[in-house]
Amino acid sequence: MLTFLYYTHLKRHSFSIQIPLEKQQLPGYPEFPITVGEHIRKKRMDLGLLQREVADIIGVTESSIWNWEHGTEPELQYNPRIIKFLGYIPFDCPDDTVGRLAWYKRAMGMNLDHLGEAMGRDPEQLSDWLSGRHNPFRKNREKIELFLQNQKTFLLTEKKL
Repeated sequence: MLTFLYYTHLKRHSFSIQIPLEKQQLPGYPEFPITVGEHIRKKRMDLGLLQREVADIIGVTESSIWNWEHGTEPELQYNPRIIKFLGYIPFDCPDDTVGRLAWYKRAMGMNLDHLGEAMGRDPEQLSDWLSGRHNPFRKNREKIELFLQNQKTFLLTEKKL
């Protein structure tokens, strides 16, 4: 706190001005980011980068970064590069088995065909599980758990802010 004092010969004209000496946040700075775009904006502003520079790092257009920062959800294929740029996974990992499988699919930027190939499962079956149309039986849930435990990114469930 910095205080300025001003006194005149007459006591009734004295006053003081106090100015807080704390760093003000930049306009639009997401202090507590929720969306992927807000996480990107926060990291970009922390690093002092332009949208154009982040676009070059992630491998997209500048307008993609602008759209993401203004509420458009990135396509799945860009999630691995976004996660690499951020240094963490910007969305929560659920506790249930099928939810963690959906989280893994999203974090890895996989479509159902790629996930099915990686798991040795039919993409239609995965679609049924992930959409909630069918729940996997115990044996299949165990196979999903084993698959997730064998993936390195499964260990990166901690979300950093």
